[in-house]
Amino acid sequence: MKINIAIDGPSAAGKSTIAKLLAKKLGYVHLDTGAMYRCTALKAKKEGIALDDEAGVCAMLEKTDITLTPEGEVFLDGENVSDAIRTDEISLAASAVSKMKKVREDLVARQQKMAEDKGFIMDGRDIGTVVLKDAEVKIFMTASAEARAMRRYLQNKEKGLPLSNVETIAEEIRQRDYEDTHRANSPLRKADDAVELDTSELTIDEVVAAMMRIVEPAIAGEKQG
Repeated sequence: MKINIAIDGPSAAGKSTIAKLLAKKLGYVHLDTGAMYRCTALKAKKEGIALDDEAGVCAMLEKTDITLTPEGEVFLDGENVSDAIRTDEISLAASAVSKMKKVREDLVARQQKMAEDKGFIMDGRDIGTVVLKDAEVKIFMTASAEARAMRRYLQNKEKGLPLSNVETIAEEIRQRDYEDTHRANSPLRKADDAVELDTSELTIDEVVAAMMRIVEPAIAGEKQG
């Protein structure tokens, strides 16, 4: 049977990378919710809307189309922004807009609608606690700030994006962690029924293998835990 899988965790923990690989392995669709907040931040910056102007950002969202393809591409109003939303600047901006209650309500409603048919893997900050509370499997991925900074550095280097040094990225990640865990609306936290997975010392293949050990029993119809 097909189920929904919720993957939560802090910034740069590798959630999207792992979710894409897991989706491919299972024949599921990956919905990268973080990309939706990044798209919101990118468009707000392009249109000169302040990142703390909730009314302005919400009005903008009403005229915004965000499409996530099964292949993992992200389209904002018809434009492929898959790489443009992955910069460190947009990462911090996304954290700012994600604090807004009405922005979250808009995007969460879109995410829940997408996942109604099951067979989805969704990753973000509040999937297991808010967006997909009834997901059959919930996983909380984490890693040290240093491990996440190195991964982000190598990822940016591979994509030819502007590079900050690892120490600077680690500090930005700690700042993002603080903001995500202390925001008033849907703060980052591990769902009570989520399985925690520390990936600091694991390779990508090892993380995927660990995930498969968690999800396979649920897909077979057994209860998690």
